[in-house]
Amino acid sequence: MTAPNVLNNASAAHELAHSSDQSLVDAPELSKQQITDPAALTALLTSLTTSHGFDNSQIKTDAESLEHWGKDWTKHFAPAPCAIVFPKSTEQVQAVIKLANEHNIVVTPSGGRTGLSAGAVASNGEIVISLDKMNKIGEFYPADRMVEIEAGVITEQLQQFAEDKGLYYPVDFASAGSSQIGGNIGTNAGGIKVIRYGMTRNWVLGLTVVTGKGDILELNRGMIKNATGYDLRHLFIGAEGTLGIVTKAQIKLERAPQDLTVMVFGMDEFEHVMNVLSAFQSQLDLTAFEFFDEVAIDKLMATGHVQQPFEARTKYYALLEFEAPYEPIMEKAMAMFEQCMENGWIVDGVMSQSLSQAAELWKLREYISETISVFTPYKNDVSVLISYVPEFIKDIEAVVNANYPDFEICWFGHIGDGNLHLNILKPENLSKDEFFEKCQSVNDLVFQTVQKYGGSVSAEHGVGMTKKPYLSYSRSETEIEYLKELKKVFDPKGIMNRGKIFDV
Repeated sequence: MTAPNVLNNASAAHELAHSSDQSLVDAPELSKQQITDPAALTALLTSLTTSHGFDNSQIKTDAESLEHWGKDWTKHFAPAPCAIVFPKSTEQVQAVIKLANEHNIVVTPSGGRTGLSAGAVASNGEIVISLDKMNKIGEFYPADRMVEIEAGVITEQLQQFAEDKGLYYPVDFASAGSSQIGGNIGTNAGGIKVIRYGMTRNWVLGLTVVTGKGDILELNRGMIKNATGYDLRHLFIGAEGTLGIVTKAQIKLERAPQDLTVMVFGMDEFEHVMNVLSAFQSQLDLTAFEFFDEVAIDKLMATGHVQQPFEARTKYYALLEFEAPYEPIMEKAMAMFEQCMENGWIVDGVMSQSLSQAAELWKLREYISETISVFTPYKNDVSVLISYVPEFIKDIEAVVNANYPDFEICWFGHIGDGNLHLNILKPENLSKDEFFEKCQSVNDLVFQTVQKYGGSVSAEHGVGMTKKPYLSYSRSETEIEYLKELKKVFDPKGIMNRGKIFDV
């Protein structure tokens, strides 16, 4: 083992965020009775300044603002909101929701707008409620390892706050520098540390929300133990703003990990990746276990931005991370590596010798999305039980290769939690329009396979509008009816993020 030298029904809408110049489409009509006269709308919004303390900077209707705050990272839906408002308090959010109810105006919550499923796109005359100005970190409770924050706090800002307190906020992903906690809660965001720390849901001890009716609810109030009936907090986590808007959260923090060490292995068979995962998990508490294939590594090496981890080239690669504050842990890791080599599972491997080398090895995984974006990838974010991953990958490759032999597949993902990112790269001889038209059929084939394994059509990016046509592949008709009934309880007029997850 050597140390390195330097060290998101067929529809083309699904996750096309990385294709920057694709054509825009109009979303289905969502509301027919809302105010459309610009003068009447201006007068209505101006009433907020006199009745609820808004100032002129908190309301924007210019074209540039409507374009900027009306979309997220998906670029397939044309943004067309009627106004953007920037409340500074829960009470101001409540005022906007009540006004929208009174005048039958649809509301779209907006955080960092880093979503990949069009969950924050306002495409049909909605009022966008941006939480940009609700970005304060409030009281810290040392004995509880908990902090109260507003929903507009940037994920990275919370991570830095935790670090300053000698603690750790473990929910981490590529958009941490711009995503907001409210959006993370709305999609139950995951990321690269889920195998050890779980999803966003695991770290939310309490919420303040404004429902679609305009009621303010304080849910769980940060308590660890609370056996007083239904925990409504969890209904709003992952609801994508369709039940109401999260304005504050009590977030649990964790002990900071010590001496994180990274290993990267090369393997010739996918079953060996799973064998290595099982072997290391039996001995170590892994903080991450990622994988990527030879297509990903080939594209990475071609850029020259990262170094090849070792001389051997293999079909599959795994990156694992663990804490190694004591020598016995490192010895256990080395012994497990040697055992995996003897078993024929690992062809070659590398281990970080410093924090800088660990960061360099992480680039092998973190740079993949950016690297393959130039190949116009058609992306899917799916999950199945970890036990089913090997057969699932075989089935997907067989289906795609049989129907579209000229398509190149690039795999990577959080294999330690069963979350796979399927990327189909556009052949050079196909135009973008031709490619994405063919990908409409690919969607049905992929999601039929997901359904076969009882998996999810969206592991961590949410449903939004791009996955809405495929919800039935993961949820039964009865489940969806219950979801719709729940929405009626909290949002009887259906003004909250209408057209997302399902139609009502």
